[in-house]
Amino acid sequence: MFFILGIDAATWNVIRPNLNKLPNFEKLIRVGKSKELVLKEKPISPSVWCGMFCGKMPWEHKHESYVVDGNIARREDIKVDFIWDILHKEGKEVKALNVPFIVPPYSFGVDFKPVGFGMPTNEKEWQEELERITEKTKELLAENPDLLISVYTLLDRIQHFHWGETCVLEWYQKLDAKIGELLFDTRFLEDKSNKLIVISDHGFCSFGEAKMPTLPEQTEKGKIKGDHHENAFLITVNVDYQINRPQDVFYAIRKQLS
Repeated sequence: MFFILGIDAATWNVIRPNLNKLPNFEKLIRVGKSKELVLKEKPISPSVWCGMFCGKMPWEHKHESYVVDGNIARREDIKVDFIWDILHKEGKEVKALNVPFIVPPYSFGVDFKPVGFGMPTNEKEWQEELERITEKTKELLAENPDLLISVYTLLDRIQHFHWGETCVLEWYQKLDAKIGELLFDTRFLEDKSNKLIVISDHGFCSFGEAKMPTLPEQTEKGKIKGDHHENAFLITVNVDYQINRPQDVFYAIRKQLS
C-alpha cells in the first residue's frame, strides 16, 4: 500500500526546533528519510497540490487559483488526469480524501464533506477537521487500497493568523498525536511493503519574509501574521524514488503502482 499524508503548510521552521515536543514527528524522522523540499514554483496551494497529483508544472496544468473570473474553480475546469483517475482506469483501488487543490477540497472514491468548506477558521473547526480526517483516514487504511491520499488543511489557516503565537506549536502537538494514531497505533509502518510520503505544499514564515508573497497583509478575515515559504516539509519511508519537487510525488506513485 502507498500512503500519501499531506499536511498543508507544515514547516520545518516549527517542527525541527520542537522535536522534543513532537514525538511522532521525531519517530518518523528516525525511521524514514527527511528533507526540505525547495519549491521552484510560487508556493500557492491550489497550484502545488494540483501539480503534486497530476505530475505537471504550473504552466502545463494552468491551475493557479481557487477562484477564476469570479467563480470557484471546479475539478472539471482543470484539464488534466490526476493520479487517482489514471490508476482507477488501470484497475487499482484508490482513495483520496480532502485534497485542497480546489475548494471545498476534493475526494475520490470517498464520501466526505469537508469542514468549513475546506477552510476551517476557528478552534472548533480546526479540532473537528483533526478528528474527522483522522477517523476517516483510519477507516480507509483498514480497507488497504493500493493508494491512499489524505490531507489535513488546518495548519495553513492557523499560521496565517497566529504565526509567532504559542498556539501554533500547540496545534502541531495535536496533529503529532493524530500522526501517531495513523502511522504507529495502526502498525502501518511495521509492514515493510507499505510506502509512505508525508509532505506539505509549502512551508511558512513571518509575513514580509517570503520571497513570493501570497496574500495581502490585511484581509477580510483579519491581519495576516504568517505567509507561505518556498521550503516545504518532506519525510519518506520505504520509497525508492528521489523527490526533489512536488511533481515527483506523482512519478513516485507511478513507479510503484504501474
